[in-house]
Amino acid sequence: MDIALKELALHLGATVIGDENTIVTDVAGIEEARQGEISFVVNPRYRNKLATTQASAVIVPVDITEAPVTLLATENPYVAFVKALELFHPERLPEPDISSQASIDPSVEIGKDVTIFPFVYIGKNAKIGDRTILHPFVYVGEGGEIGNNCRIYSHVTIREHCILGDRVILHNGVVVGSDGFGFAQEGSRHRKIPQVGMVRIEDDVEIGANTCVDRATMGETRIGKGTKIDNLVQIAHNVSVGEHAILVSQTGISGSTSIGDRTVIGGQVGVVGHIEVGSDVKIGAKSGIHSSIPDGQVVAGIPSMPYVHFLKTISVFKHLPQIRERLKRLEKEVKALKK
Repeated sequence: MDIALKELALHLGATVIGDENTIVTDVAGIEEARQGEISFVVNPRYRNKLATTQASAVIVPVDITEAPVTLLATENPYVAFVKALELFHPERLPEPDISSQASIDPSVEIGKDVTIFPFVYIGKNAKIGDRTILHPFVYVGEGGEIGNNCRIYSHVTIREHCILGDRVILHNGVVVGSDGFGFAQEGSRHRKIPQVGMVRIEDDVEIGANTCVDRATMGETRIGKGTKIDNLVQIAHNVSVGEHAILVSQTGISGSTSIGDRTVIGGQVGVVGHIEVGSDVKIGAKSGIHSSIPDGQVVAGIPSMPYVHFLKTISVFKHLPQIRERLKRLEKEVKALKK
């Protein structure tokens, strides 16, 4: 696709600083871009790349007004970059079709313009919404429901009676509705607690590859609308995740914990069960969350603590060997003075 910057700027909601008749054909990173391509700068550490980039134009925040390259200035350069990617690389969806090699129970309700690839299995009384795409080897259990305009990639398992809203994206290997980890001690043995609940995933949720969302023991495990979950995340039974939250890879949420709206949880965070993490909370990577967190807090560390206190603690931690030596010397001096 060839497009002049003045037309692209209208599409992105940006202002051209430089030659508005420049033609661009694609989008690339600031260091990889070549003549004819447009790039972007959001992170301040990359601003110095404006002097050396080979891109024909760069999307930038409005506080950048001069550079040796044509600029497209906008209030939200990251969103503008996304729009540019969507423009130059539009999504190509398969033609609606239901493969004769799929195993679909006669009782299944299938909407309009659905695509079901070979080797999909759909159990009794399931429902598939309009324009939804099920890639090869997807499993939908009895009574499962998938909304409209969903994309379910290969080797996803949606167990019995779990419900997905509209525009849900599940990447390869996601498991929705496997049994929660529940056992009762009976003498020296562990007796399995039947997991008779379900999982409810609301509209516009996206879940990364090989993430697991366990069914509730009773009731439901819930993922609120607009929430985005990275690869390799574990969400245990009866967890409730609010709307528009972010959960980064290798995070584990223990059973019956509540996560609020718009909360951001960094990678490899562990959260104990039966606590409440409020809305608009930010949790640093590798943190251990052992107690409830009120709305709006920023925490990090093991155990977690307010972020400012965490930074002070880390700054001391790296000096502990020297502090230990000083303490040993002081102890000897005090002992000598006592004598």
